[in-house]
Amino acid sequence: MPPRPAFSQKAAPAPPALPALRWDDARVLLALMEARTLLGAGKRLRVNASTVSRRLEALEVALGARLFDRTPDGVRPTSLAEALAPHAEAMERAAAGLALAAQGREARPEGEVRITAPPGVAEFFLAPALPRLLARHPRLRLVLDASVAYADLTRREADLALRARRPTSGDLVARSLGETVGGLYGAKAYVEGLGRLRRLGDARFITWAEDLAHLPAARLVAERVPPEAVALRTSHMGTQMAAAAAGLGLVVADGPMARAAGLVEVALSPELRRSLPPLTGGDSWLVVHRALREVPRVAAVWEFVLELAAELRAKGARPGGG
Repeated sequence: MPPRPAFSQKAAPAPPALPALRWDDARVLLALMEARTLLGAGKRLRVNASTVSRRLEALEVALGARLFDRTPDGVRPTSLAEALAPHAEAMERAAAGLALAAQGREARPEGEVRITAPPGVAEFFLAPALPRLLARHPRLRLVLDASVAYADLTRREADLALRARRPTSGDLVARSLGETVGGLYGAKAYVEGLGRLRRLGDARFITWAEDLAHLPAARLVAERVPPEAVALRTSHMGTQMAAAAAGLGLVVADGPMARAAGLVEVALSPELRRSLPPLTGGDSWLVVHRALREVPRVAAVWEFVLELAAELRAKGARPGGG
């Protein structure tokens, strides 16, 4: 009996090769998920909007699918983008961990340290002290972001942050810099002309604009100072201090900042002082990601800021926010 012919079996077709996604692709996806506009994503990535558009188009070609629908108001994520976002976030965490582990091998304080702080803290607390820090560690390079926005330390948007509130999430280390203590300050000649102040309405005031009307200092002025006595509203601390130094009026400010701007505290009558609430803004905090805490360049700045805050406390003043 002749042998039975062997049945030929066709090999199953190989599955299509998956596109090799890079970390840069994940960054574009995440930036667009958060910003929802090409311009906003470009700011997060520090590139222009056209570069973001080109990267997005290349990623969509590689995937063979659309990730974002373009609209007149920006971009809207598709279901595919929503599904990919958690994986892109995992890539982001892994990339940040890799960078942090590599930074831990530094032997001495050198290289760039990025610090974020409220504008008033940056201008009147940190900036004047930086020559001392660089004299001690000349190989440091500093980036100081004076912003009211909170940088995300877990995403390495900054190395250190000075904040008005203690963080409640993230693998962060926080140290209190002390309670903010303020007063009413103005130019020496203007304060002397006022003498002992008996009513807030007897002086001109400089206060925060509407976007920061929730701050304690702004609420105090809104509740206790007649509108006609408010000479200037601005949400820039440096502008407030410059106007006060020119004799425009009084500011409710933290002591170290006011004195750094050349202002003096106005004398209050005992009755007025008793009627005012405590001019405090709560604790201010120095914050760092736990993985960066012992990196020499970051640790050097961390210790210096704590030392600077201790010096102010010893003088009876404390760093504040704003």
